Amino acid sequence: MIDSLRVLIVEDSADDAFLIVQELSGGGFEVSSERVVSAATMQAALEAHTWDLIISDYSIPGFGGPAALAVYQQKDLDIPFLMVSGLVGEHLAVEMLKAGAHNYVMKDQLGRLVPAVRQELRAARERRVRKHAEATAAYIALMVESCDQAIIGTTLDGTVVSWNAGAEHLLGYTAAEITGRSAAVLVPPYRPEDLPETLQRIGKDGPVESCDTAWLRKDGRPIHVLVAISPIKGANQRVIGASLVAHDITRHKLDEDERLALIQDLTAALVHMGNFSFQASGKR
Repeated sequence: MIDSLRVLIVEDSADDAFLIVQELSGGGFEVSSERVVSAATMQAALEAHTWDLIISDYSIPGFGGPAALAVYQQKDLDIPFLMVSGLVGEHLAVEMLKAGAHNYVMKDQLGRLVPAVRQELRAARERRVRKHAEATAAYIALMVESCDQAIIGTTLDGTVVSWNAGAEHLLGYTAAEITGRSAAVLVPPYRPEDLPETLQRIGKDGPVESCDTAWLRKDGRPIHVLVAISPIKGANQRVIGASLVAHDITRHKLDEDERLALIQDLTAALVHMGNFSFQASGKR
């Protein structure tokens, strides 16, 4: 398989740039390249095109490797920057690596160029994947923290490991107060097995249906909540914990209780009226 490769070459020797392209082409790359010899032409090339790789000589009249590296770093690019030079010694090569270059190859050892390029391209891909995963995780964490609903993460034994602002508002505990403690503190004494049994089912069978239950706030006041519980999976899709999303339905439950009480009162009144009518008709 031939990989396409766009290479920006910072090099004052057209012959040396040609040899670099030939080496990469012989190593399985389909190369498109541009050669630049100054900060201005390098900046223009970086602004005009997207590059997969920058290869720079160390010594260029009026320019050079350190200056080229500085231009590259100003652009905040995450592509490999390699030194390919015939003059750079070990001391200067180490200094360039410390300054931010990714690798270096001597011009009389161009056989090392393709392996070095493949190594750095692979490392750059891994960095991008890692950054994307970290950015996604940070966004999800921000989304969870900003959610009005209570979102709680626990281990399978019920230890709280995450607690968002919605949970703090609903239940009264701050994250610092509750993290590391057992979520059993939320369970009323008259329903001690609710949470352990649910977490056990999560560990064995996966998601469970949303349930209408009662929890205790920090101040001891019971509230009615509708809780959706889902498994949290780690490596090899093994369930390592549970995510609990709770919605306060206390007002709804009170309204429902009042409605049921009203129905019972009306039913009792109708029965009473029926009995009274029956008794009155019997007397006549």
